[in-house]
Order: sequence, then C-alpha cells, then structure tokens
Amino acid sequence: MKKLLSVLLACLMLLSTGAALAETVDIGDTLVLYSSMTENDLNNLIDGFNAIYPNCYVEVVNGSGGELTARITAEKDNPQGDVMWGALSNADGHTYDDIFAEYTTEYEADLIDDYKSHNGRYNLDHLSTVVFCVNKELEAELGLDIQSYEDLLDPKLKGLIVLSDPNSSSAAWNNLCNIFAVFGYDSPEAWDYIEALLNNGLVISTSSSVCFKSVDSGEYVVGLTYEDGVSTLLKSGSDAIRMVYPSNGTSASVFGCAIIEGAPHMEAAKAMVNYLMSPEGQSELGTALGTLRFTNSKAVYTTPYLPATEEVKWVARDVEWLTEHKEEMLEHWNALYAEILG
Repeated sequence: MKKLLSVLLACLMLLSTGAALAETVDIGDTLVLYSSMTENDLNNLIDGFNAIYPNCYVEVVNGSGGELTARITAEKDNPQGDVMWGALSNADGHTYDDIFAEYTTEYEADLIDDYKSHNGRYNLDHLSTVVFCVNKELEAELGLDIQSYEDLLDPKLKGLIVLSDPNSSSAAWNNLCNIFAVFGYDSPEAWDYIEALLNNGLVISTSSSVCFKSVDSGEYVVGLTYEDGVSTLLKSGSDAIRMVYPSNGTSASVFGCAIIEGAPHMEAAKAMVNYLMSPEGQSELGTALGTLRFTNSKAVYTTPYLPATEEVKWVARDVEWLTEHKEEMLEHWNALYAEILG
C-alpha cells in the first residue's frame, strides 16, 4: 500500500509540475526525436511529454544507434534532429562529442552516482540489462533448459541463436560487454567462448529488435538482447517467450539522451531532456512502461514485468576499460567473424 501511495504521489507531482511548466514555458510546436527505443517506449514518452506540452508535435525517426549517429554526423552542417534517445551509452566515452551539445539537466545531482554524465553531453536516464530471449516451445522441442552462456554452445542450437551487429548496434555491444564481464576482459576464456559461439552458427542481424521479435515469432530459439525488448513483448501478452538472466551473471549499460549540436528546436529539445531526467518524468514513464529501470534516485515507479534488482545475479562491469578498448575489441570480433562466418 505504501508503494502504491508513493507512485500516486509521484504522479500528482508530475501533473502539478507539468501544469506549471505548460503555463510558463513556450517551447515551440515541433520536436524531432531520433531514437532506437521500442515503439512502446516512444508512445509512452510522447504521451507523458504531451501531457505537459500539448502543442508540441513530436516527430520520431527510428533506427539503430549506428544508423542514427551516422545520420546526425552527415547532417552536421544542417541539423535536422533535436534530440537522440537510446543507444547513447556511458561506454561511448567522448566518441560523439562533436555531434552533441554540451548540456546536462538540473537533475544531474539526483542521479545514482554510477549513472551521472561522463562527458557533459549525455543525460543517462535508463539501464539496458543483458538477457536471453528464449522461445519456450522450440526450447522444449529440443529438450533444452537454457540458463547459462555454456548452454548456448549446445549443437542443437546451431544456427538458431541471433545477435545484432556490435559494430552498429548498442544492444549487441552491450551483450559483448557482458561476455567480457563474465569471462574476463580480453581474456583467452572470453575469446574462446565467442569463437565457440560463432562456430555454433551464431546469426548476425542488422537490427537489435530482430533479437527478440524473431524469437517470439519462432524463427530463432534464442536472441541475445536486453530487458526492455523482451519485457515489452511480455507486457503485450506474448506467451511464446521467456526472459532469462544468464546464470553466469548479468550486467547493464546505462543509456540516455542528448541534444544534437545546432538543434533547430532548442527549447523543445531542452524540455524533452529535462522531462526524461526529472524524477516526475521517470516516475511517470517507469510506471507507464513497467519494462525499464531508471536512474534518478528520487523516481518512484513499479516494474511488474521485471524481477526485483536483488533477485538478479549481477557481475561488475568495468566501463572505463570497455570505453578505452572498444575499438580493438571490435577489431578482434570482426576478424573472428570474417574467419568463421565471413
């Protein structure tokens, strides 16, 4: 009951804050949002944002992280977008400093310490936790009980596991990071495991959403993916899949939003980022979704489609090491992929 009252209080705070903002701030009538997030995430974000700013139309351009950052780079001399949400991770370091504006919100001090901005541009609002998406019927037909990374090496799964491309997909890089966290950074054990997985016919997709949607449809048995994608399918009523946290341990990247340098609708861009980082915004969005873990320590929300944090086995992730060595890790991955599957 106390938790429910807290959620209701947070929602009332959001409504009162939103009403005040709507009365005092003119942010314009348009916002162009580049995003890799799911349709469910985006619909709920826009609903919450438009409850405060009903006269601002949000146009969404959806794509993978690699596609969107490439587009923003190509548009650098004539920016078309205002904000990017999703696929921007603390593991990026200063990679994209030239295409995003220096801007962090007044809520930065409220964030859990590990999730504060590392570059003065990213506003880190949510976690992306590594999971397996498993098709229950196909798993049973194969006589398997998939729980660990080692289980994915079963010959019965040859050609039936899908991962997106870590060169362009933040979700795939997130999954590689977890393998490094479990088996050791740049260790023989980690690369031996990755080589064995590739030799078991790992399928590489160009889209991160394939890694849960195609498992749900029965095209693959397992997708290496993230909580939000799988839990959103569960929320929609899917009973074809289950979400598995690797028994070896899981970890998360923290992802966020940033204002595009030279954004044509700057006031709307700031308003969107402020909404995403505020305790009221995260409370509203967290409760509406129930599929994401957020970063503001003052946010209050429920996640009925996710297990409690303490129920998951976590492994520590060395973000600083991963940031420093990302390029060489991807070069090693690409060499292995070309040798085995190229």
